[in-house]
Amino acid sequence: MIGQILATLLPVFLIVGCGAAYGRFRTPDIRSLNTLNMELFVPLLVFAVLADRQAPLADYAWLAAAAAAVVLGSGLVLWPLAKWLKLDTKVFLPPMMFNNSGNMGVPLLVLAFGEQALPAAVVVFIVEMLLHFSVGLYMLDPRTSLWHLLRMPIVFASLAGLTVNLGGVPLPGWLLESMHMLGGVCIPLMLFALGVRLLEIDFSDWRSGLLGALLCPLSGLVIALPLMVLLPLNPLQLAVLLVFAVLPPAVLNYLVAEQYQLAPQKVASLVLIGNLGSLVVMPLTLAAAFAWLFPPV
Repeated sequence: MIGQILATLLPVFLIVGCGAAYGRFRTPDIRSLNTLNMELFVPLLVFAVLADRQAPLADYAWLAAAAAAVVLGSGLVLWPLAKWLKLDTKVFLPPMMFNNSGNMGVPLLVLAFGEQALPAAVVVFIVEMLLHFSVGLYMLDPRTSLWHLLRMPIVFASLAGLTVNLGGVPLPGWLLESMHMLGGVCIPLMLFALGVRLLEIDFSDWRSGLLGALLCPLSGLVIALPLMVLLPLNPLQLAVLLVFAVLPPAVLNYLVAEQYQLAPQKVASLVLIGNLGSLVVMPLTLAAAFAWLFPPV
């Protein structure tokens, strides 16, 4: 089991480390790189996975609902605590709700459970992204328009992929393969960009960062564990939901806070220390997933 955990986590942290090392000695235009990734490679991967008729999306409806419940439920669970601790809910709650399902989640799930986990990983990633750019932006600014969400390439790719799959539209194998190949670029690129981005974050508010590193995975588990018992999820989907629930805050929270000028340095600490905390949380979670969901026969 230790070998499985190391085989899953070492590539993730090595690629993140490469990004950090490169960013330490160079100054790559990571914003343009992220824009290319989010506007081209990620939408292509999302469309290819969703449009592939070999992935029956109806089988992932309960998983999508569970992922949405984890995201929204985390905020509801932590809201009274944030009020009691007199924390700014606009600053503290979004990083607790919107996790690193892209930069870390998709690569980690594929490495841990194989290519068969890719559709499920993409489904929870899409759910988290859609909620982040709808509920999340509304939390920061209630004047945010729905049109802003609909113009996003990943949203368009999601709707198009769902239409093709559910409508039974056949696509040529060479077209899907080309999209899979281009989309596959996004997974290591996400991890590399994460490493570069982490260099820009400091420990200026380490106390709230430590609090977030504890509460982010804990609140996800509080919501996910009952759902794992109640919902008709297969073992692979249970494993995906378990890992999804304990993922650290997304780096995107920092970029959004910077854009809205909502204490970006505090959000930066929540993101950085939360991702460092995953060095402890993720091995324990994967050990539970491998031992409980995939016991040796």
